Amino acid sequence: MIPDFKKLDRAFNPKCVAVVGDKGISDYMWLKGQSEFKGKLYSVQLDPNELDGIKALGVKNYPSLMDIPEPVDLVIVAVPRPVAPIILDACIEKDVAAAHFFTSGFAETDTEEGVTLEKVLTEKAAAADFHLIGPNCMGIYSPGAGIRQIGRQPTGFSGPVGLISQSGTHAIAFAAAAYQQGLDTNKSVSFGNGIALDAVDYLEYYGQDPGIEAIGMYMEGVRDGRRFLTMLKTVAAKKPVVIWKGGRTEEGGRAIASHTGSLAVPQGIWDSAIKQCGAITVRDLQELIDTLKALLYLPPVRAEKIGITGGSGGQSVAIADIFSEAGLKVPPLTQESYDELETFFTLIGGGYRNPIDTGNVNRLQMKRILDILEQDAHTEHLLLIMMIGSFSRGTEQFDRDVAMLDDLRKRTAKPISVIISTGMSDRPMDLRDAVVKLRDIGVPAFLSLDGGALALRNALDFYDHRSRA
Repeated sequence: MIPDFKKLDRAFNPKCVAVVGDKGISDYMWLKGQSEFKGKLYSVQLDPNELDGIKALGVKNYPSLMDIPEPVDLVIVAVPRPVAPIILDACIEKDVAAAHFFTSGFAETDTEEGVTLEKVLTEKAAAADFHLIGPNCMGIYSPGAGIRQIGRQPTGFSGPVGLISQSGTHAIAFAAAAYQQGLDTNKSVSFGNGIALDAVDYLEYYGQDPGIEAIGMYMEGVRDGRRFLTMLKTVAAKKPVVIWKGGRTEEGGRAIASHTGSLAVPQGIWDSAIKQCGAITVRDLQELIDTLKALLYLPPVRAEKIGITGGSGGQSVAIADIFSEAGLKVPPLTQESYDELETFFTLIGGGYRNPIDTGNVNRLQMKRILDILEQDAHTEHLLLIMMIGSFSRGTEQFDRDVAMLDDLRKRTAKPISVIISTGMSDRPMDLRDAVVKLRDIGVPAFLSLDGGALALRNALDFYDHRSRA
């Protein structure tokens, strides 16, 4: 189907939401999940045993969708699978903008009943051109609108990232981990079996959304490969698209069949096609988050020579190995830089060959060290390893380091990144608070050396492809 962006806008930014079939046995997870929603929230439930529980939540219940006395933008469906076609008929009759079918047990079960019911839903949605999300999915997370997939997701903000995920678990995990690491979601959708709206439809929608600056995807397969690749090439030319593909192995492909019923694509063919379209492939959730941060919060990465400081002796060896293995370079500095470092650097417990091992004493000279790295002709990107100290001792020092990096960033065209660690503190500063302070001055923070190295390599590949295209 061709997605109607106005209907999708209503679904992601609804004024009226109805939850059909929520029950006490699930602790009214869908009604409670929308407790931060600022619009009108209604329940549709016939079971008299559930009415008191719904009333206790302060939610108005109706026996049918048609009884709701206003237009409905989004319906969340949590009914047994035999009832799903009946609810879909009601959504179509009510002229609902879109419906998220949490209900599962369809073609992914590889049973005759499941396959038949999914075919019925597919045909009904197609005939009515109805925007059905799912089934077998967690639906929409729109923090700015207060729409959540689970009750503990944060709301009240709107970030630059749009997520498209075939998996509900991965969508929820992304939202939590990304938020904690200072990467805020604008819109997220878990679409499960994708019988009406597939990944390509959400990709097209996100591609034209001015609030979404970068797109992350978790995918298990595609229905229309030609259309997907054509759309991906179009969207990736406008904004970064980073894709985590599930089912890279034979075993993973078998798991996909029972998860969403998708047809797996051989990994080599997939990687080649995605690269030709200008998108980036990653291998796990953390690499997805790190790569999006690098693309959103760094200036275009066009260089591979990294100047690094802040680590210790053994760590410096690991750093050099990790960045080299990622396809980046940690070059020797110029003789001019070594001559200047020699005038003040304490070699006991430290070293300055690049990575610069500061030890404890030389950390007091961090501003001077970073200035030398910034002016060095052999460095094209600066990386600082920072420790998040305890609440009682570290906050003021951390803020001074942020101010130092902010001043440096304003004076240099070289990208600056940070590897951040909680070290040995038993009560470290809040991670989100720390990474947001760095993010807001244009310095992305990564949680591991491997993550930072892969993110920078992916960003370099992205901008290299874009310049050649």
